[in-house]
Amino acid sequence: MSEGGAPAYGPRECGSCRLWRPILEDERGPIGPCMLKVRTGDFPGTAPTCDRYLARGAAIPTEPPREPSRRRAVTRAAGPVVVHHAPAPSTPLPEELTDMTREEFAQAIREALREEEATPVRLAPKWEGGSVVLKPGDPSTQARELPLDALFHKIVMIRDRLRVLEQKINANEKLTDAEKVDLQQYVTRCYGSLTTFNLLFREERDRFVGDKA
Repeated sequence: MSEGGAPAYGPRECGSCRLWRPILEDERGPIGPCMLKVRTGDFPGTAPTCDRYLARGAAIPTEPPREPSRRRAVTRAAGPVVVHHAPAPSTPLPEELTDMTREEFAQAIREALREEEATPVRLAPKWEGGSVVLKPGDPSTQARELPLDALFHKIVMIRDRLRVLEQKINANEKLTDAEKVDLQQYVTRCYGSLTTFNLLFREERDRFVGDKA
């Protein structure tokens, strides 16, 4: 563990890569996405690095590195070659599916899985039925009381919309890798500013996680 309780990641772990950012926590520790989508979904920082690893202090590339072309070896057998053609599907695919790019299709699947696995975010038991009192400095002005469950609902809505914004940034094909990393840093700072409200969450995995680097 490093200072402040943040996990210290080794040079061969994704947590030390500049392109990985933690956004949540679960039983594995901080989890988050890869800016370049080398791995899909959120995964822990202890995952092994890939060939696109970028150290925290390294400069952000303006263009993604080119992947080496891979040629598949073809073995020719002696004698005649028989080609089997698969039968055409009887029912054509919907037009909206055929027009989707590979990334859009993968993103749609990820969103569907997240919606299916989504669980309600609950307020910690000790705060149930509580309220927040806004007391002005001017004694002649009346104080205002706000139910804690209403405040908690607004905080959860902000968290969910930040996640959607983060997904849209990562899936945007018009942004360069450098622009994605730059915008992602602002989202991570927003998460960090909201960690003050982590004490309201019942489950630790639902809490905000800022930049622990």
